[in-house]
Amino acid sequence: MYMKSGFTAIIGRPNVGKSTLLNQILGQKIVIATDKAQTTRKRIKGIYTTGEGQIVFIDTPGVHKPLNKLGDFLLDEAKFAVPDADLIIFLVDGSEPAGKGDKWIAQNLLQIDIPIIIAMNKVDKTKKMEKIEENLLTYKTLFEKNYPVVKISAKTGRNIDTLIKNIYKYLPEGGLLYPEDVVTEETMRDVTEEVIREKILLNSSDEIPHSVAVKVDRYQENDDIDRIYATIYCETKSQKGILIGKGGNFLKKIGTEAHIELEKITEKKVFLALEVKVEKDWRKKQNSLKNFGYESEK
Repeated sequence: MYMKSGFTAIIGRPNVGKSTLLNQILGQKIVIATDKAQTTRKRIKGIYTTGEGQIVFIDTPGVHKPLNKLGDFLLDEAKFAVPDADLIIFLVDGSEPAGKGDKWIAQNLLQIDIPIIIAMNKVDKTKKMEKIEENLLTYKTLFEKNYPVVKISAKTGRNIDTLIKNIYKYLPEGGLLYPEDVVTEETMRDVTEEVIREKILLNSSDEIPHSVAVKVDRYQENDDIDRIYATIYCETKSQKGILIGKGGNFLKKIGTEAHIELEKITEKKVFLALEVKVEKDWRKKQNSLKNFGYESEK
């Protein structure tokens, strides 16, 4: 039997469920997913292999108008994922009509000769079928071409099998691009930084989630224990105070939650040491962005 394999980029505005969808398809968590915008900051590959072939998914940051150099980087990450893909999944929030953000993406990123599938997520949030059909029309009219539509729920897994079938239809014939047991290209350093950042996102509000970067300074891997030393960077002294918390409580909570998750991922003991430093206005500085790994590889 011939196989199909290729690259599928997931594009959409912030918070439509791109990371949740990828984790659901892969059956395990490889990208962090929270209900906060800018949770995903880099292109992340998720590799899905079946008897039919291999789909290399590229999860991209939510597309929104950049406010600083970090914002420019996030937009670039989404832009660069498009031309290299064999197929685009335009993921939208099916529980509401197309908004300004969706329109901007359709006009600026998706006027292309690459096949597109419109995946309507969160359809389980709306009981009225006619409402979903009305919303669907607003997304279809963003394009001149008549693209196929799949209604899904990334959270519950509804219709994900239909989406996968549709994706395979558009991929070129060819052998596996990665060994079949590989699920992601991310290193344990990358994973650790993202897990720590996720715990901060889930436990904090206001400006903190956006002003934080995490860097693993040292990762020592041993047979029985991984020793990890990481620094959380923020932009102001007051943010540092919040991140440490009264008597170090907040930092302790972040460390404990990250520690538990990292032990599950590595399947062994983990020692995790965290500290907090201030790097003023890092989101506006090219050098700082480069240091934290937010530099586009075109």
